[in-house]
Amino acid sequence: MSSFPITYRTRVRRLAERGSYDRETVYSILDEAFICHVGFVSEAKPVVLPTLYGRDGDRLYIHGSAANRMLRDISKGVDMCITVSLVDGIVLARSAFHMSVNYRSVVVHGRATAVEGGEEKARALKILSEHVIPGRWAEVREPSEKELKATAVMSIDLKEVSAKVRTGGPKDDADDMRRPTWAGVLPLEMQFGDLVPDELMVAGIAIPEYLKVSSPKKRK
Repeated sequence: MSSFPITYRTRVRRLAERGSYDRETVYSILDEAFICHVGFVSEAKPVVLPTLYGRDGDRLYIHGSAANRMLRDISKGVDMCITVSLVDGIVLARSAFHMSVNYRSVVVHGRATAVEGGEEKARALKILSEHVIPGRWAEVREPSEKELKATAVMSIDLKEVSAKVRTGGPKDDADDMRRPTWAGVLPLEMQFGDLVPDELMVAGIAIPEYLKVSSPKKRK
């Protein structure tokens, strides 16, 4: 199946032409970003928290301390919503009303399941690590049994998913087109900066190949 099924919760209603249920579109957004916001209800109050994530096929993983309130609450099988957003530019219109942004976003509805067992949990943590910095897992010390027990990992299946994308310039009213106001797009992109070595790092360690990128550099 090349597209996710459209459900009541995932159907894009406002500016529906910007909505997409295409798997490749969803995957491309999820794979470029690595911070998501998790929304859920805790003690009858809405909560939205940011966290890292990793994707493995049609599944997302998030993790944290075993004492983490968010992970503890969503492990109970409550409905939750995960959002991921990338901003590609600020759209400068001739009127304040039509100022906008170019963006790519994904919304995931579902319920989380706890990842149990040291081997499966370690695999999920590797997916998270490789999602943020590919190649890093092979160089670091893997989690000990004690560290795995202190870490909670949750998985969320990608079943109810939609993307929404805005591209292009401003959508000004015809009466404003002749205003002497600059209009257009100010592009934005996520970039790497210069590496900052840890002062306590053992002397003589070479920079890994996966970090040898020119600065600035787009993530994907």
